[in-house]
Amino acid sequence: MTPTAEDYDNAAALREMLRLFARRTEVVSRADGLTPRSYQLLLMVKTGRREPGRATLAELEERLQLGKSTVTELVLRSEDAGLVHRELDRNRRGAISVRLTAAGEERLAKVVAALGDERVRLLELLSKLTAAATVSATRASSVRS
Repeated sequence: MTPTAEDYDNAAALREMLRLFARRTEVVSRADGLTPRSYQLLLMVKTGRREPGRATLAELEERLQLGKSTVTELVLRSEDAGLVHRELDRNRRGAISVRLTAAGEERLAKVVAALGDERVRLLELLSKLTAAATVSATRASSVRS
């Protein structure tokens, strides 16, 4: 199926909003002394899949879509900055868990709060684009029938 003008418009709107969100995240993170990657690390640790407030290095690799050595370096730099603490995982022998320190919690909270309006705008656009994609898929399906 050939994309319609609406498909291109929706793809462009999504890309633009994602880029604006990424740029705003970068600006806000840096204003609070974090890099965009360290902000993402803190956010993934805070929302750990097995246990809130704790994440394994393997989980961080998966969620951040970064290699093992990159995650390890990011965790070490964040630990040196007093934002996280590494410890042996209680549930998996030999595995390392990462948890936020009080300073990490505080910085993360500031950035998440500052980005609240941006997240709302992004979610609104995603909702609109999802509805448009559903309508488009329904139209395409009825044309084929």
